[in-house]
Amino acid sequence: MAITRLSAAALAASLLVLTPVAGALAHHGWAWAENEDFELTGTVESARLGNPHGEVTVTSSGARWVVEVGQPWRNQRAGLTDDMLRKGVTLTAIGHRSAKAGERLMKAERIRIGDRTFDLYPDRE
Repeated sequence: MAITRLSAAALAASLLVLTPVAGALAHHGWAWAENEDFELTGTVESARLGNPHGEVTVTSSGARWVVEVGQPWRNQRAGLTDDMLRKGVTLTAIGHRSAKAGERLMKAERIRIGDRTFDLYPDRE
């Protein structure tokens, strides 16, 4: 009987610890985004490249969007730097938008600035 109560308590504690982690992992994957390709062109308002992934706030047609870019190593490998994402720069983000209706959030596979394309996820088509 004591072992059963101890097991139940351990299981409950594990679920409390793992539930937020599972949510974070689901968000930082691709499951939260639509499968269809999406392209957004706009002007950079602000940018932060860092962990767990970079975020660029873009204004497009009067609406503010958050564009998730890659983890620091992905951005570096693609050649994308903070300086390229300074306020006022026009960019096109190619990727997938949030599946949540009305949410102006997308995950970029590629970023185009001028005539340069930064392929953040070359393994995705």
